[in-house]
Amino acid sequence: MLDFSVTFIITIINITILFFVLKALLFKPVSKFMAERAKRVQDSIDQARKDKEEAAKLLAEYEGKLKKAEDEARDILKTARENAERQAQLTAAEGKREAQDMVNAALKQIEMERQAAFAKFKLEAAALVMAVSAKLVARDLSSEDNRRYVNMLLDELSAQKGNK
Repeated sequence: MLDFSVTFIITIINITILFFVLKALLFKPVSKFMAERAKRVQDSIDQARKDKEEAAKLLAEYEGKLKKAEDEARDILKTARENAERQAQLTAAEGKREAQDMVNAALKQIEMERQAAFAKFKLEAAALVMAVSAKLVARDLSSEDNRRYVNMLLDELSAQKGNK
């Protein structure tokens, strides 16, 4: 049988009192501390989730901006290339035009020099023909008659040369 002594009853009373004292002094503050800690951890997790979502939004926004900047850079490069090609074509056309102008000016200069040389030749030929004619005819023709005759001969020679 069981024999309950006074010590046993006192021990049970002590344990019961100790339980309530510890519950009041230790379990409630520890439980409160643990609940607050759990709340802080949950708040940190929620905040981290919000930060992660915000970071994902910012990343998507920055990627969009980066793509837009790349597209703008491509457009700028394309425009610059087109402008450079246009400028090169304009420069080439202007160079060709200037070269053609120079060729035309040179041709005009050559034609003027040719005409001047031909006029000089006509004068020299006229003088030579007059000298030869004067010796052959041995008569004195007037200076005006000589010039008219020489010019007529030279015009005939020019016409014959032009037909060849």
